[in-house]
Amino acid sequence: MNDQDFDYLYKVLADQNIMKHYPYAFDEKRVRSWIKRNIERYQIFGFGLWAVCLNDTNEMIGDCGLTLQNINGVIKPEIGYHIRADQQRKGYAKEAAIAVRDWTFTNTPFRQIYSYMKYTNEPSIKTAISFGCHLVDEFEDDENKITKVYMISKDEWEKR
Repeated sequence: MNDQDFDYLYKVLADQNIMKHYPYAFDEKRVRSWIKRNIERYQIFGFGLWAVCLNDTNEMIGDCGLTLQNINGVIKPEIGYHIRADQQRKGYAKEAAIAVRDWTFTNTPFRQIYSYMKYTNEPSIKTAISFGCHLVDEFEDDENKITKVYMISKDEWEKR
């Protein structure tokens, strides 16, 4: 992901329907900050959210990647994903999340990877399950009311 991806990413993160499970849809300033934060993550950690692009056109349709997130008071490695509305339900989030999962277990010391979301976010729940996660926690919070936490361990991944 880089600054030239702004227009493509704005179509995703500013979309009220896509971001309905998020605390807010993004404005221009938040999208630019999102890109900057991911570039900083690459430099500091060697990973972050990456651009999801169509193979045939190389058009960016969203993002997916590994970040460190505060999940119920503990910093954990988390796979997150956002896909443009007209490209949803085509398997792109699953495909990207599988690539991130495989990269993470191959290139980092992490033994578990998490994915967390608002309890009403059925598409994200289905995506987490599709790349091998299972429900490991639910907790109440101010932001989501109830947050669901899914996880896959490296041992489970190796057995697949």
